[in-house]
Amino acid sequence: MELEKHQFIFLSVGLCLNEKEKKKKKLQYSWKALSLVIPTPLQRVTHKAVHRLFHTRSCLFMVLHVALQAAVFGEYTWEVFVYCWELQFHLLLLLLPYLLLAGNLGCFLLCSRANPGTVTKSNAASLVKVYAYDGVLFQRGLVCPTCTVEKPARSKHCSVCRTCVHRFDHHCVWVNNCIGASNAGVFLLYLLSLTATAGALAAVTAAFLIHVLLLSDIMHGTYLDAQGQEHPVEIAFLVQHLFLTFPRIVFMLGFVILLTLVLGGYCSFSLYLALTNQTTNEWYKSRRFGGSPHLPSQPQDRPLIYKNIYSKGIWRNLKEIFNPPTVLERKKKT
Repeated sequence: MELEKHQFIFLSVGLCLNEKEKKKKKLQYSWKALSLVIPTPLQRVTHKAVHRLFHTRSCLFMVLHVALQAAVFGEYTWEVFVYCWELQFHLLLLLLPYLLLAGNLGCFLLCSRANPGTVTKSNAASLVKVYAYDGVLFQRGLVCPTCTVEKPARSKHCSVCRTCVHRFDHHCVWVNNCIGASNAGVFLLYLLSLTATAGALAAVTAAFLIHVLLLSDIMHGTYLDAQGQEHPVEIAFLVQHLFLTFPRIVFMLGFVILLTLVLGGYCSFSLYLALTNQTTNEWYKSRRFGGSPHLPSQPQDRPLIYKNIYSKGIWRNLKEIFNPPTVLERKKKT
């Protein structure tokens, strides 16, 4: 029985290594193809820049994050807010984006400065007891070669932060921090507030432009084309007219609408992970093993099939995001 267990662990590790080797080979082939076109000095500069951006901790994306928010809210305050105030929009509606921004900045600071749940030699023994090992994605007894500590279930070593993180989700460059057991709830609030902020800006700006069109009565007008023929006003003509009249506002509206759609999709995915008690790391790795309504059998001649053993129901899963379990809590339940 002990021999079968070790065979199963080696098989799981071997599959993970094979998957990593395949990805590495694909990247090598892609880089070789590009190296035939790109000059060698430019390759070195690009390689260093990419490594510095995505493989080392850097505040560049945090600065870009704040700069984009400052630019968008600068335009909103300078033009949209003033115009809407003159058109007697409700004050609470105009202040809503600022209130959401304040909440988002608070979550942003908390998420970027919080300890995500670093695994150290002093707490590794206790963190090992928090989650059970599923035997597919996480095996008991594995030691991180970099941190030289036993890896708790659901943990992973982050090459950017150079530390193991408990209940590792992913490393987010926008907050310059890992997302783990201790800050997953704040990160979810950060995503929700950021999406709501972009949505509120888009709604107020769109309402202003529609109000302008209704006041001008241009929607019921006509225009002459290049041949001198008269046509009723269409949507493309209205968009062109608004862009020529309010170019910065229309450009900002397009940007925040796109941002709302992208963030909305990511928020939906993050909520799905939270409600099913999965991490991004676990979801990605589980794609290799498929799914099954029963636990996987351990003989070596059968394929590994993943099952999420950490889900406890929607409400308990959501509660765990904001209140991670401890060793004491688990002992009380058992």
